[in-house]
Amino acid sequence: MFKLPGPIEQWRETRERIHTDVCARGFNADLGTFVRSYGSKELDASLLLLPAIGFLPPHDPRIVATIAAIERRLLVKGLVLRYDSATARDGLPAGEGVFLACSFWLADAYLMLGRRKEALHLFDHLLSLRNDVGLLSEEYDPRSGRLVGNFPQAFSHLALVNTASNLAHYRKPAEQRAEHRVVDKPSMQPAKPEVY
Repeated sequence: MFKLPGPIEQWRETRERIHTDVCARGFNADLGTFVRSYGSKELDASLLLLPAIGFLPPHDPRIVATIAAIERRLLVKGLVLRYDSATARDGLPAGEGVFLACSFWLADAYLMLGRRKEALHLFDHLLSLRNDVGLLSEEYDPRSGRLVGNFPQAFSHLALVNTASNLAHYRKPAEQRAEHRVVDKPSMQPAKPEVY
C-alpha cells in the first residue's frame, strides 16, 4: 500500500508459520474449538475476533464451533464474559461483569455468519445499556442491571462504532480486512441508516 521497502516474503513465511502453529496448538480437538492459550480448555471472547482479522473465514467449522461454544459458556443474559472468571487462574476474584466490547464482537461475528437479525438485536440491547448521556463503561453487571468498571470506557465505544459501521455498510470493515463476504442474501443490500 505505501510501497515501503521490507522483507515481505520473509514476513509472509513467518505469518504462515504462526498461522499453522495457532491452528495446530490453539485449537483443542477434544473440545472442537479454539482456546484462550496453548494447552488450555478455556475460552476467551477475543476468539470472536479470529474471523474479523482474517485469520480464518467465518464459516470455517472451527470458527463456527468456537462461536457456538462462546454462546454456550460465556453468555450471561445475552452478553459476553471475557472469560470464565470462576475457572480462570488470573489472581482476580470470580464474578466480574460482562465486557461490553466482547458483546459487540459477538454482534460482529453474527453479522459475518449472516445472522443479521441476531446482530441487530444484540446491538440494540447493548445500546439500551448506555447511561443518560449515551456513555458505556467497561463492563455491565447483568445481575444488578448496572454499568460497572472503568467509566467511560473508550474500548467499549470503539467497539460500538465498529459494530455500527459493520451493520450500516454493504462491505463491512471486518470483511474488507478478512476478504470474506456475508452469505445472508437479504442483508447484502445496503442497510438503511437507523436512528438511535
